[in-house]
Amino acid sequence: MRKAIFPGSFDPMTLGHYDIIKRAIPLFDEIIIAIGVNAEKKYMFSLEERKQFLEAAFENDPSVSVITYTGLTVDLCKVHKAKFILRGLRNPADFEFEKAIAHTNRKLSKVETVFLLTAANTSYISSSIVRDVIRNNGDYTVLVPDAVRVK
Repeated sequence: MRKAIFPGSFDPMTLGHYDIIKRAIPLFDEIIIAIGVNAEKKYMFSLEERKQFLEAAFENDPSVSVITYTGLTVDLCKVHKAKFILRGLRNPADFEFEKAIAHTNRKLSKVETVFLLTAANTSYISSSIVRDVIRNNGDYTVLVPDAVRVK
């Protein structure tokens, strides 16, 4: 079984995240979206809100599930018997950052990292940009899936 973990904070999920997951569904038997919890980080959306956004976005995709976790992603992979970590790349800076993490994960385990390039029409979107648009009362809805709605 080809099982992948797609880790992130998803604060909030963007159209870029959505696109990567949708395009990865045919590549894996199961994709576990893993929302990492970092006590040092200040989030705009609660853990429960982020989880609800993701579950709603993929409610019709039975091979996709959503969990939360703390600790190392490679340890999570061991627990769930996942042999792959899925990551999206928007630009060369993402690649350099993600490459170092992928090498570290391979050193710590036998887990492979699979990179998918974001679609050209979503490559400029980041969660931090979406949060800034929301803070300034802009139309964030063009940057996120329909499941992401601010109250």
